Amino acid sequence: MRETIMGSLALSRVDVLDQPAPSIAGEVARIAREQLAPLAAGIDDGSVYPAEVLRNFGAVGAWGSHVPHEGPADLRCAIQTMAAIGEVCGATAFMAWCQDTLVWYAANSTNMKLAKRFGDAFSTGRVLGGTGLSNPMKSFFGIEKLKLKGRKVEGGYIVRGALPWVSNLGPDHYFGTIFEREDDQGTASGEPGIASGEPGTVMFLADCSDPAITLTPCKPFLAMDGTGTYGVQFRDVFVPDELILADPAGPFVKKIRAGFILLQAGMALGLIKDCINIMGEVDGPLGHINRYLPQQPVHFGDLAAEIEAETMALARDPYNEEETYWRKVIALRLRAGEASVAAAHAAMLHCGARGYLKGHRAQRRLREAYFIAIVTPATKQLRKMLADS
Repeated sequence: MRETIMGSLALSRVDVLDQPAPSIAGEVARIAREQLAPLAAGIDDGSVYPAEVLRNFGAVGAWGSHVPHEGPADLRCAIQTMAAIGEVCGATAFMAWCQDTLVWYAANSTNMKLAKRFGDAFSTGRVLGGTGLSNPMKSFFGIEKLKLKGRKVEGGYIVRGALPWVSNLGPDHYFGTIFEREDDQGTASGEPGIASGEPGTVMFLADCSDPAITLTPCKPFLAMDGTGTYGVQFRDVFVPDELILADPAGPFVKKIRAGFILLQAGMALGLIKDCINIMGEVDGPLGHINRYLPQQPVHFGDLAAEIEAETMALARDPYNEEETYWRKVIALRLRAGEASVAAAHAAMLHCGARGYLKGHRAQRRLREAYFIAIVTPATKQLRKMLADS
């Protein structure tokens, strides 16, 4: 792999972007129908973690389409692929986002040793993993304090602390996260969101196989229990320089943040499309009474088309540094989350009592929709970000 592929030379040059390969989303949709659909209920209740299916998605290119090639990046195919997964299983669409963001981190790092070691492994799905940026993303916007602390030592850092929820993990997985420096040389200077003189931050890859890292299963969730979600404890973990994604982390986060958020649109689009399908499936037996409901499938079809069109336009240029672009990304993500909840709510009402059965996917979709609305950045954080920007 050429270093320029995985380097940080990616610029905002929309005019030279190639069209995303439509065959990837088609292949992923086929795998989702044939292999993922039978597992959806088990993933929802926590009895299944679909590692093999995730690797099969990677084998057909699902995790590599958004890697920047000699400059620009294009997220459209990655979002379309995630939507195809999300039409079948919202939990797996979330794991797809976790894997896509892990690839996004490595693809944008200036640490060429890290990029060469992990870039292909992550983007092909040979190595799975996730993102531990829930706490850091809240921290950068003044909601929480960073939960991990690190100090410089010979050849790397020693990191301690705990993260309550990190997803798409397992004993051989990796994830990206951020710690606050607590050594004398670790003060910030020009880091976005951090006052000069405050502790600086470093972003790194965490290796779940490290004996100083402990994965603790979380208490049962309302839905999506098969997403490999754990509490992660760092007990004086040595993080070598080879695993540093960015030092300092602030400028790097500013570069990747639009992609981090835009990719989540795939979860929403897939769920909304299936909610439209659910409403259509009951139109025959229940259409005569469902026509009195204020929200109809055609309304959500129009809404999904609008959200998808705006998503695809923004996804062509994820390195755009203009403030107006950033506000559009935040507003789109907010709209996608709210539309997901509205579509799932409508699907439940259209299904009536049959949708209230434990085995019906309408009630699963409603629970998945609430997750889209509360996963970082949650609805309330997005509204704060818009107010602050």
